[in-house]
Amino acid sequence: MAAATDRQMIAQAMAPLPPRDTAAGWVVVAASMVGLAMGLSPLPFYTIGMFAPELQREFGWSFAALMGSITVQSVVVMGTGPVAGFAVDRYGAKPVALISLLLFGLTYMSLGLSGGNIWVYYGQWVLMSTLGAGTLTATWMHTVNGWFEKQRGLAIGIASTGTGITGFLIKPFSAWLIGNYGWRTAFFVIGALPIVIGLPIVAMFFRERLDAARKDTGLAAEPVVEAGLTLREALRDRRFWIMTFAFLLIAFALTAPTPNLENILRTQKFTLSQIGTITAGFGLSVIAGRIVGGFLLDRFWAPACALAILVMPMIGSFMLSRPELDSGHAAVAVITLGLGAGFEFDLLAYLIARYFGRRAYGLIYGTFFTVIAFGGGMGPIVYGRVFDATGRYDMALLSGVGCLIVGSLALLALGRYPDWAREAA
Repeated sequence: MAAATDRQMIAQAMAPLPPRDTAAGWVVVAASMVGLAMGLSPLPFYTIGMFAPELQREFGWSFAALMGSITVQSVVVMGTGPVAGFAVDRYGAKPVALISLLLFGLTYMSLGLSGGNIWVYYGQWVLMSTLGAGTLTATWMHTVNGWFEKQRGLAIGIASTGTGITGFLIKPFSAWLIGNYGWRTAFFVIGALPIVIGLPIVAMFFRERLDAARKDTGLAAEPVVEAGLTLREALRDRRFWIMTFAFLLIAFALTAPTPNLENILRTQKFTLSQIGTITAGFGLSVIAGRIVGGFLLDRFWAPACALAILVMPMIGSFMLSRPELDSGHAAVAVITLGLGAGFEFDLLAYLIARYFGRRAYGLIYGTFFTVIAFGGGMGPIVYGRVFDATGRYDMALLSGVGCLIVGSLALLALGRYPDWAREAA
């Protein structure tokens, strides 16, 4: 009798978790979008091209050496991504995000102190990629997934638009800063953005469902053990290796053209002004790919959605490989590449939650991020070497088409989603 009374008192002291698919979850989506936009994934990637000519002029570094910083970031993230995912699972997404946003902003600002030693410069990128790993996609998707069930795909898609928004806005902002105040000041200002914009918004509006229950009621939240696989269990699951193989190919094919895009169009004899016009839609198409892809994931089987959407960058890569291309078709090809690039991370975030659950979501996502970092890091180098050897990109682009075909077809072997609600019961 006393034991039953104790259990009843404990149950009354427990706060129920907030329901999924509610307005509270969309607030978290908005905060995640801002946090992701201010993080390690988009800011260095979309600004290095603006700073490279300035650093080359200042220190005499080769353009290839400057682009090597992206490779450095990719290699470091292969190691720090899983560590950040483990920290999210162990300590919660919010403290990891806040600490990492602060340290990422400070280390990015340190690039403005560069003094001409390329190895010190690479060391700064290593430090930035290590301390900023908590701002990568896994942190934000871990929490967004917990707030949604029926609208999970759309929520992931909208949160992920943060990278596309950064890609659309940061280049002209960087150009304005560099032109008016110099490259050192530009590094300081852009590095301050995660601290001035990202930190306050994440501190106020980013929270997990468990934290929301504690804050809203003042009671202890009901104990929750999320359904799903541990990383060790996932590594023994054939679906893990199917996804590893598929995303290695998909990441290679979707990432490789992006930093080479201007040069690809140059080989098609387009002028600089034409290239600027043709590529203007890339950032917006990334945003569209995230939202449309997320909307479709909620309504259709995800591997089938992947095949349908990845057909578009297949067509785009094939179009760009042709010896002659007019500006209209080139713009269409660039937009299709953006749609595919926008869909890639949404698809990964959604598939992990569906096939492996949320028990070790951060660690499993971080592990998959190493696959994307490797495939994405190798892609631009391979495309660049093909261009150096042949003066064209047609063979590289056709290899990308093949990778997308094989990768998207491989995902069809994943089969039906596990019923994690039943597993939890």
